Amino acid sequence: MKQRRFFFGIVLVLLLCTSAFAGDLPDRLVAVGQAVGIDVKCGGLLVVGFSEDSPARESGLRQGDRILEVDGRTVEEPEQLRAMLQEKSQVTLTTARGGREQSLLVPLGESGGVKVLGANVKTEMAGIGTVTYYDPATEVFGALGHGITDSGGELFPVRGGFVCRAAVVGRDRGRSGAPGMLQGAFDSGAVVGRITANTSAGIFGQMCQAPAGDPVAVADPSEIHTGEAEILCNVEGTRVDRFRVEIRKIYPFDDGTGRNMLLRVTDPALLQKTGGIVQGMSGSPILQDGKLVGAVTHVLVSDPEVGYGIFIESMLRMADKAA
Repeated sequence: MKQRRFFFGIVLVLLLCTSAFAGDLPDRLVAVGQAVGIDVKCGGLLVVGFSEDSPARESGLRQGDRILEVDGRTVEEPEQLRAMLQEKSQVTLTTARGGREQSLLVPLGESGGVKVLGANVKTEMAGIGTVTYYDPATEVFGALGHGITDSGGELFPVRGGFVCRAAVVGRDRGRSGAPGMLQGAFDSGAVVGRITANTSAGIFGQMCQAPAGDPVAVADPSEIHTGEAEILCNVEGTRVDRFRVEIRKIYPFDDGTGRNMLLRVTDPALLQKTGGIVQGMSGSPILQDGKLVGAVTHVLVSDPEVGYGIFIESMLRMADKAA
């Protein structure tokens, strides 16, 4: 068993839709709330660090950049990159940063008789996230409620990925100015689904193992109101629990901030465990009046008891668009 340990992270980008449901969107879904390991392969090579006196860094390459091409040729694997560098004194890199491409002329260094950029790269991103819903009719799942992004906040181009069984193995409680965090471990050999899309409203894909639970009705945005609600969270081991929250405010129009609902945790048990909404609860389903209304997306840094959520319709419309 290959077990990998990660900290939950969260970045929010959101698309809000407020129109009534079209007939092709599901009206009943399983609200999941289960933590899973997430492993995605990106387009290009992600720069994660540099060697000392790196020629690539001196030429303008930065951590978080993606290398897309070498001398006009597409590159997707580290071994491919190494082969492209040999027998050359310099290369032109096409890189992506913050949604924009640029070209960098990089003189090559040498290490052990091998030409090098002096940059450490990888092809994948991995971590832990929460599954929001599962559609038994199509076996489609949605998770996170926001996209996986690069260091510039741009959506990560995904060319494949999977989700697998995970467990929450630790918690850092949130406090004002310092968001808390769930810590998780996952077994990359226990794949339960395949990722097919990374969007601003979440990641989506096909489950090969159906999660537990019975379908519940899906709420139209017009049915969502301020007042009592609950969230399904996996904050310990593999158990999913229900915790009380209050929907304090609803934002019916897209103002570009990605805030559909303002939430406050009111459940003493969750406050005791985590201090409120912490990084890692992203994707936790929100239910109100017995219906699935949305998903937790991120925490308010100044107050860990407060966070934001996305309407479930926004996730479903994005999943339909990405299909």
